[in-house]
Amino acid sequence: MIPRSLIRTATRTYTSSSAQTSMSANVTVKPPGGGGGKPGPHSLIPVFQDLAGLRRWRRHARRDGRGVGVVPTMGALHEGHAELVRRSLAQNAFTVLTLFVNPTQFAPHEDLASYPRTLPRDLELLRTLLPPSYVGAYEERYRRALGQEPASGGSGGGAMAGLGVSESDPIRWVFAGAGEKGRRRSSASSSASSSSSLSSSSYPAETLESPLVVFAPQRETMYPLSTIPPEAFLDELDADGRTANGDGAAGEAMLQDTARQRGAFVEVKGWGDVLEGESRPQFFRGVATVCTKLFNAVEPDHAYFGQKDIQQALLLKLMLKDLLCNAPSADNLHIVPTSRDPVDSLALSSRNAYLLPEERPYAPTLFRALSLAREYLAADPNATATEALDRARHYIEETAVRAAVEKVEVRLDHVDCFERTTFARVRGPVGSQREVVLVGAMWVGRTRLIDNLLVNWDV
Repeated sequence: MIPRSLIRTATRTYTSSSAQTSMSANVTVKPPGGGGGKPGPHSLIPVFQDLAGLRRWRRHARRDGRGVGVVPTMGALHEGHAELVRRSLAQNAFTVLTLFVNPTQFAPHEDLASYPRTLPRDLELLRTLLPPSYVGAYEERYRRALGQEPASGGSGGGAMAGLGVSESDPIRWVFAGAGEKGRRRSSASSSASSSSSLSSSSYPAETLESPLVVFAPQRETMYPLSTIPPEAFLDELDADGRTANGDGAAGEAMLQDTARQRGAFVEVKGWGDVLEGESRPQFFRGVATVCTKLFNAVEPDHAYFGQKDIQQALLLKLMLKDLLCNAPSADNLHIVPTSRDPVDSLALSSRNAYLLPEERPYAPTLFRALSLAREYLAADPNATATEALDRARHYIEETAVRAAVEKVEVRLDHVDCFERTTFARVRGPVGSQREVVLVGAMWVGRTRLIDNLLVNWDV
């Protein structure tokens, strides 16, 4: 859940010692300021929780003919996510980062409840990715606005002028004081309240647009039919589909249990039930479903995924092709190389936070094992995938023995080699032309880590 301190649920005015900021209904955004004249990070990045508001914002971007990229995440952002956002910001006028911990990709015994949820920290990271020109202009105009007379409606300082629709308001900041600028701001606000089709030319020159927004929906938004409990839960839930203590745990449990799920779900047969799909049978069903929903919500021109989850990214490209999707098209789903620790090349992951200090030195074991396999294939064109994988397994097994001396558990889940397009397992010679993926998963303590390396192709 997003902290209550960051959520606005109705039209109201925030007041600080230095400024007041008026915002429209249902916009999740923190008021600027804090007494020092410098806006907080959340004031720069609008956060939508409501689907209707996001779609109004999207219509505005489409009307202006500007491209939108999407970066789907479950939060707990790190440098790998940041690189995806940078890529999208460089290639699109607007970027939507989605932040939703998706229950349907977690089996009942997996770590949904403990998965990191760090929205304030995530927004701090995202602020560092905004173009300096936007941040500088925003801060300069905010400082200039401090102490000025209210521009309109009794609110001074940095006030939001909308796109003509309530939930889209935070995309445009207006800093207007007394005099001509104040009159222009007031006029723009009046127009916005009476029309939902204003163009950007309707707003004063002091207007700023955020190139980055966040969509952080609640479970009920993403899975509306999950609020209708199956008969197995009727004795446990109240009329709203929540448990007596209001935490919604039973609703999430229903979404984790495929036998109790209700509603529409997406499966990619023959691709989603092999390799990683064998270790986590419902994972790709949940991923395909939630990404389809997010694509329908955002309607992006481009989407960005990390190579670390290579089977997921390749599967989604196949899904978009098979479903004849155009927002985005399969060609416009971009796979970005894995971000790694600069010292030991561990693939960056939100789950790395689970690692205990004594476990961390063993976390790069999988990367080293896969690297040995790739080096073996590169050294001999007649080398088989089976031989390469045996070397990877042997390395992990040797490392597990050493780790046990220090009372650290290292346990192999799987290593494999598969063809890029068919996901067919490869066991024979790879040579210099066959495009394959070396992939694996292993446990270090209670943390499951995944990684992959590409052979004869790149993203």
